[in-house]
Amino acid sequence: MIERDQIYINGAWVPSTGTDVLTVVNPVTEEPVATIPAGTVEDVDKAVKAAAAAFPAWSRTSVEERIAVLQKLAKLTADRADEITAAIVSEIGQPAHIAAVSQAAGAVQDLESIAESLPTIVWDEEIGNTTVTRDAAGVVAAITPWNGPMRMVCMKAGAAIAAGCTVVLKGTEVAPLSSFIFAEMVAEAGLPDGVFNLVSGDGPVVGEALVTHPLVDMISLTGSVRAGSRVMELASRSVKKVALELGGKSANVILEDADLAAAVDDGIDDAFRNSGQVCGGLSRMLVPRARLAEAEELAVRKAESFVLGDPYDPATTLGPVANVNQRDRIRGYIESGLSEGVRLLTGGPEAPEGLETGFFVRPTVFSGDNTSRIAREEIFGPVIVIVPFDDEDDAFRIANDTDYGLAGAIWAGDAERAKSLAKRLRAGRIRINGSPINPHAPHGGFKLSGIGREFGRYGIEEFLEYKSVG
Repeated sequence: MIERDQIYINGAWVPSTGTDVLTVVNPVTEEPVATIPAGTVEDVDKAVKAAAAAFPAWSRTSVEERIAVLQKLAKLTADRADEITAAIVSEIGQPAHIAAVSQAAGAVQDLESIAESLPTIVWDEEIGNTTVTRDAAGVVAAITPWNGPMRMVCMKAGAAIAAGCTVVLKGTEVAPLSSFIFAEMVAEAGLPDGVFNLVSGDGPVVGEALVTHPLVDMISLTGSVRAGSRVMELASRSVKKVALELGGKSANVILEDADLAAAVDDGIDDAFRNSGQVCGGLSRMLVPRARLAEAEELAVRKAESFVLGDPYDPATTLGPVANVNQRDRIRGYIESGLSEGVRLLTGGPEAPEGLETGFFVRPTVFSGDNTSRIAREEIFGPVIVIVPFDDEDDAFRIANDTDYGLAGAIWAGDAERAKSLAKRLRAGRIRINGSPINPHAPHGGFKLSGIGREFGRYGIEEFLEYKSVG
């Protein structure tokens, strides 16, 4: 059992002013693996005041100084990759060989991308007789989720620090160990006191105290639509800037002349990443009606190829979902699909065979239309719906018939044609024929998927404000 009994404020590890703790549960064993302090409003106040005091000096540091800090953080993250991987496996159950790449190495890549992007920002520009400058937004409250516990910290805190902001982090209480590791690395990297602070705790206490604190200038949150809406509501009372990366119900549009086998295979891999707990996962698969039966057969074969079980077994390719509430919620969605008469092709709400312990969910594929709950609401689990379309216009009508707009994919025989069709898809990030995600290109969405962008210079610029002088 790991016992974290201090929080990080103004360059020092200090006890919380409260005495309560939060328990972290391993989703594979259902056993406690760690405890962390349940932070208080008083803790938040101390952390925010430390960040506010550190802001004037840090915001005046040079780009070169900040690049050096980010490069040091990236190296420290790489040095502790095995520890980060182990923490993530114990907290969310992701298979270790996958977590090592997508989570630990991904965090290093995120920090390196921020460092590489910093020199590309135009900090001063002459417009006639006026100098337009970019200034740091101020004190940032960063609130991060459990599905990417280290990467989200690096993306938010790293970009904010790069911009010249100071940060108070409320890392997720479901998978909090990465936040503590990051704070240790910040101390080792030599950031001045108060530039980065960590207060662990839950949303109603620590999160809301951060969002409403008068010295916080900006909030950056990745989470559910409900959480984002609550942050906007509270932030609006003092007109704080917000950046929100929320949910998705992304469409994988597979056109008539596409390589169907490759498109289905890649699409399900994308949708089931991290046991489907990814906001940009391609959870709706749109296929030509004439090829529906073929697509269904391919999808079933792919879904049934996933191996669930011990995250340290190299053969395991799909872990559990993060907690019991998440498992029950996903199974509830599967049951709702059945009750609405959506055709179940494989999977279902029952526990996977031989895995009665652990928060496991069967990889599940439905086939239906775009009107059911499972086609319209974010499930955040290993569940996809195959939806047939009649022609190209129908495909993009269905793809855009959603409250979300985070990501999407288009598959076609001609990649250039697919790129031209991307203009018809209302989403923030669109992959073409399985193209990899570019860490320097912006990530974010339309509609309920949020406000603002992350990744590369675009992520840094979220933490900047324009100033006109002259």
